[in-house]
Amino acid sequence: MKVGAIVTLCSFLFVGLICLSMWGCPTYSVWSQEMKGRAELARAEQNKQIMFIEAQAMLEAERFNAQSEIVRAEGMAQAMEIENGQLTDIYIRYLFVRALENLPEGTQVIYLPAADFMPINEAGRR
Repeated sequence: MKVGAIVTLCSFLFVGLICLSMWGCPTYSVWSQEMKGRAELARAEQNKQIMFIEAQAMLEAERFNAQSEIVRAEGMAQAMEIENGQLTDIYIRYLFVRALENLPEGTQVIYLPAADFMPINEAGRR
Protein backbone atom coordinates (compact mmCIF):
# COMPACT_ATOMS: atom_id res chain seq x y z
CA MET A 1 0.00 0.00 0.00
CA LYS A 2 1.05 3.47 -0.67
CA VAL A 3 1.64 5.99 2.05
CA GLY A 4 -1.05 8.26 0.60
CA ALA A 5 -3.65 5.49 0.75
CA ILE A 6 -2.79 4.76 4.38
CA VAL A 7 -3.05 8.45 5.28
CA THR A 8 -6.39 8.71 3.47
CA LEU A 9 -7.69 5.56 5.18
CA CYS A 10 -6.56 6.86 8.60
CA SER A 11 -8.19 10.22 7.87
CA PHE A 12 -11.50 8.56 6.99
CA LEU A 13 -11.34 6.41 10.11
CA PHE A 14 -10.53 9.45 12.23
CA VAL A 15 -13.39 11.49 10.71
CA GLY A 16 -15.72 8.46 11.09
CA LEU A 17 -14.70 8.11 14.75
CA ILE A 18 -15.41 11.80 15.35
CA CYS A 19 -18.82 11.52 13.64
CA LEU A 20 -19.64 8.40 15.64
CA SER A 21 -18.70 10.11 18.92
CA MET A 22 -20.73 13.22 17.97
CA TRP A 23 -23.77 11.00 17.50
CA GLY A 24 -23.02 8.56 20.32
CA CYS A 25 -22.32 10.98 23.18
CA PRO A 26 -25.73 12.75 23.11
CA THR A 27 -27.49 9.42 22.58
CA TYR A 28 -25.66 7.87 25.53
CA SER A 29 -26.46 10.93 27.64
CA VAL A 30 -30.18 10.61 26.89
CA TRP A 31 -30.11 6.86 27.60
CA SER A 32 -28.17 7.42 30.82
CA GLN A 33 -30.66 10.04 32.06
CA GLU A 34 -33.55 7.72 31.23
CA MET A 35 -31.97 4.92 33.26
CA LYS A 36 -31.36 7.28 36.19
CA GLY A 37 -34.99 8.41 36.02
CA ARG A 38 -36.24 4.83 36.07
CA ALA A 39 -34.02 4.03 39.03
CA GLU A 40 -35.28 7.08 40.97
CA LEU A 41 -38.89 6.19 40.16
CA ALA A 42 -38.38 2.61 41.37
CA ARG A 43 -36.71 3.91 44.56
CA ALA A 44 -39.57 6.36 45.17
CA GLU A 45 -42.19 3.62 44.70
CA GLN A 46 -40.31 1.34 47.09
CA ASN A 47 -40.04 4.12 49.72
CA LYS A 48 -43.76 4.79 49.34
CA GLN A 49 -44.55 1.11 49.93
CA ILE A 50 -42.28 1.04 52.99
CA MET A 51 -43.98 4.13 54.46
CA PHE A 52 -47.41 2.60 53.79
CA ILE A 53 -46.48 -0.67 55.52
CA GLU A 54 -45.01 1.20 58.50
CA ALA A 55 -48.18 3.30 58.79
CA GLN A 56 -50.31 0.14 58.73
CA ALA A 57 -48.16 -1.41 61.46
CA MET A 58 -48.49 1.71 63.62
CA LEU A 59 -52.27 1.73 63.14
CA GLU A 60 -52.48 -1.93 64.13
CA ALA A 61 -50.31 -1.30 67.20
CA GLU A 62 -52.53 1.62 68.24
CA ARG A 63 -55.62 -0.58 67.89
CA PHE A 64 -54.04 -3.21 70.14
CA ASN A 65 -53.05 -0.51 72.65
CA ALA A 66 -56.62 0.80 72.66
CA GLN A 67 -57.98 -2.71 73.22
CA SER A 68 -55.56 -3.30 76.09
CA GLU A 69 -56.62 0.00 77.69
CA ILE A 70 -60.27 -1.07 77.45
CA VAL A 71 -59.47 -4.42 79.06
CA ARG A 72 -57.44 -2.68 81.78
CA ALA A 73 -60.29 -0.24 82.46
CA GLU A 74 -62.81 -3.08 82.63
CA GLY A 75 -60.56 -4.90 85.09
CA MET A 76 -60.19 -1.75 87.18
CA ALA A 77 -63.98 -1.29 87.19
CA GLN A 78 -64.45 -4.86 88.38
CA ALA A 79 -61.83 -4.33 91.09
CA MET A 80 -63.59 -1.15 92.19
CA GLU A 81 -66.89 -3.04 92.28
CA ILE A 82 -65.29 -5.70 94.48
CA GLU A 83 -63.98 -2.94 96.76
CA ASN A 84 -67.55 -1.55 96.99
CA GLY A 85 -66.68 1.45 94.84
CA GLN A 86 -64.15 2.81 97.32
CA LEU A 87 -60.42 3.16 97.00
CA THR A 88 -59.09 2.19 100.38
CA ASP A 89 -55.60 3.07 101.54
CA ILE A 90 -54.65 -0.60 101.52
CA TYR A 91 -55.78 -1.02 97.91
CA ILE A 92 -53.92 2.14 96.84
CA ARG A 93 -50.75 0.85 98.51
CA TYR A 94 -51.25 -2.51 96.81
CA LEU A 95 -51.49 -0.78 93.42
CA PHE A 96 -48.38 1.26 94.23
CA VAL A 97 -46.36 -1.85 95.12
CA ARG A 98 -47.60 -3.61 91.99
CA ALA A 99 -46.52 -0.64 89.88
CA LEU A 100 -43.07 -0.79 91.47
CA GLU A 101 -42.80 -4.48 90.57
CA ASN A 102 -43.38 -3.68 86.89
CA LEU A 103 -40.59 -1.13 86.61
CA PRO A 104 -37.90 -1.95 84.04
CA GLU A 105 -34.73 -3.47 85.41
CA GLY A 106 -32.10 -0.91 86.29
CA THR A 107 -34.63 1.80 87.15
CA GLN A 108 -33.55 3.79 90.18
CA VAL A 109 -36.27 4.26 92.79
CA ILE A 110 -35.91 6.78 95.61
CA TYR A 111 -38.11 6.20 98.65
CA LEU A 112 -39.17 9.18 100.73
CA PRO A 113 -40.66 8.81 104.19
CA ALA A 114 -44.26 9.85 103.79
CA ALA A 115 -47.50 10.32 105.63
CA ASP A 116 -50.60 9.98 103.46
CA PHE A 117 -48.36 9.86 100.36
CA MET A 118 -46.99 13.33 101.12
CA PRO A 119 -43.31 13.71 102.02
CA ILE A 120 -42.95 14.21 105.74
CA ASN A 121 -41.28 17.58 105.34
CA GLU A 122 -44.40 18.77 103.45
CA ALA A 123 -46.99 17.03 105.64
CA GLY A 124 -47.06 19.85 108.22
CA ARG A 125 -47.99 22.53 105.66
CA ARG A 126 -51.58 21.42 105.05
